[in-house]
Amino acid sequence: MQEAKAQANQKANGEKNDSFFEGIGFKCGLEVHQRLLTSEKLFCGCSAGQDQDSELYTIERYQRAVAGELGSLDRAALFEELKKKKFIYHIFDRKTCLVDIDEEPPKEMNADALSIAISVASALNMHILDELEPMRKEVVDGSNPTAFQRTTVVGIDGFLDVGGSRIDIPMLSLEEESSGIRASSDSEIAYDTDRVGIPLVEIDTGPTIKSPTEAKAVALYIGMLLRLTMRVQRGIGTIRQDVNVSVRGGARIEIKGLQDLDNMDKFVENEVSRQLALIEISKELARRKATVDEDIVDVSGVFKGTKAKILSQTPGSAIIAIGLRGFKGMLGKEVNPGRRLGTEISDYAKMGGVKGLMHGDENLAGYGISDSEIAELEKQLSISEKDSFMLIAARHETAYKSMAVAAERARQAIKGVPEETRAAINDGKFQTRFIRPLPGGARMYPETDARPVRITDKLLGAAEASAPSVEREMQKLESELKSRELARQLLMSPRLPVYKAVTTETKADKEFVANFLIQKLTELRRSGVNIDNVSEGQIVGIFALYASRGLTKNGVEEVFKLSASGKTGTASELAEENGLKRISGERLKKLVAEASAGSKRPESELIKEIMSRYRLVVDGQEVRDVISGHDKSPHKGAS
Repeated sequence: MQEAKAQANQKANGEKNDSFFEGIGFKCGLEVHQRLLTSEKLFCGCSAGQDQDSELYTIERYQRAVAGELGSLDRAALFEELKKKKFIYHIFDRKTCLVDIDEEPPKEMNADALSIAISVASALNMHILDELEPMRKEVVDGSNPTAFQRTTVVGIDGFLDVGGSRIDIPMLSLEEESSGIRASSDSEIAYDTDRVGIPLVEIDTGPTIKSPTEAKAVALYIGMLLRLTMRVQRGIGTIRQDVNVSVRGGARIEIKGLQDLDNMDKFVENEVSRQLALIEISKELARRKATVDEDIVDVSGVFKGTKAKILSQTPGSAIIAIGLRGFKGMLGKEVNPGRRLGTEISDYAKMGGVKGLMHGDENLAGYGISDSEIAELEKQLSISEKDSFMLIAARHETAYKSMAVAAERARQAIKGVPEETRAAINDGKFQTRFIRPLPGGARMYPETDARPVRITDKLLGAAEASAPSVEREMQKLESELKSRELARQLLMSPRLPVYKAVTTETKADKEFVANFLIQKLTELRRSGVNIDNVSEGQIVGIFALYASRGLTKNGVEEVFKLSASGKTGTASELAEENGLKRISGERLKKLVAEASAGSKRPESELIKEIMSRYRLVVDGQEVRDVISGHDKSPHKGAS
């Protein structure tokens, strides 16, 4: 009833507001993963830097699920094991060691990483545990050569105030980063191990977020708080957000690795729509008393001599099918724009190794399958006008494994929404795809090779003293910039650390620096300038040259664009080579004298002429001051 009212309210208002999400029983929580800025990894002395390292060799492994602390196997780990993929790990000189590949016990926990974690936990109003117990979290998707990730709970029972809403923060953990994917195929994945083991914090919010818009606001706030520590890594992939979403009658869905915060709310809204659609499909299937056959049928004989290339048979291959009773028309039901129930089931089948599957709600003639072949297939499966079917063609073992997984997903469609881990599809539609079942607590077990860590009063006091404060930073920026709006924009921006570096290391005007970083860089990106190609050090160098009167404000932009285009050299060298060095002092006086010689024009026209010719290398105010100081100049007093 509440869902019906909520959807009627949405239809009347034309948008999904907070009352709509409350009405459908919306629940949402975040898991924010932030890589920390330390010199060494969490449990070894390998470099945690972001610089390049030389590769030494590779190792190959297969991984399998093992029992957790309570003796049971995790369903997500079992699902990954079924894929039977080979994992190839690229080993590096300074950034990989025996600890990373579980051939040597871990060293002591990185003290710097622990200090940062406690500092962040303090800022989140958390209770810091007296003794920290490292655990192993089973991971068999290949992202860790060890098949586990070391994780340690640091703080519990915290909270944040975001926009007047209290957001619970039940847990903060200090963890090891995973490996980065280099290449992937159906049978194997290659990983780089240079980042595995780098310290990161995982911040978990409670399921108290009331709307997709609030989810985005909370993610931005936590990201801002982390940047304020000045002790986190920056750049693509250094912070990731996983979003957990459910609605009444649905299930908890984890959307992995959302890095595009600007569109987080759209991904969450589409997940809500997907779950609501799956709930309606479930109700209709239940009304029809739908079932999925237990037996998978080999129908290779039906397609002997077929003209459908997709069903061409080779030695060792099979064409198999399964009946879906009461499913007629349901596989074609849309759950998101362009994605249907059949797409959802096909995503499961792909995990078994096939490229996809065909089903009775599709236009099978488009694959080259004849009407007589469809009729014979339906006869063998005893398909009635209320039924449908699924069809897979692949190597024998792959086909049966994939069909078994697809059939199970079809059975889940009758029950409702299955708990899943899903990945964002980066195609501009803000949708997701299935990657594995949602993991449970069975994948955790103690790390017996690492000693517990006692939290001393000294360590706690030092970390708490360095805890970041959004309110305190906002007051400081507002005082510096004389603009609350500019201060707010800078505080929310990932460029805040760059602003701090520039204003700490140079005497550049703070308001100009902030406006350049917030507004000008946004304009340049929109115009096609690759602003990410300019390092923090280069930006500091450009503003240092500006602060020493070596560049004008317009010159700052030009030298930045040269750096972004890949031109090499210091800011001073680029300015010199491209005629961008600022003209001031005696040189400017000479330029003004030459421009005004024999002229009786008004000052305004002379200034306009000089600026039109030399705008990149002269400062407008300085030109005005020089002209005003020429008492004997012919234009003096002209009107």
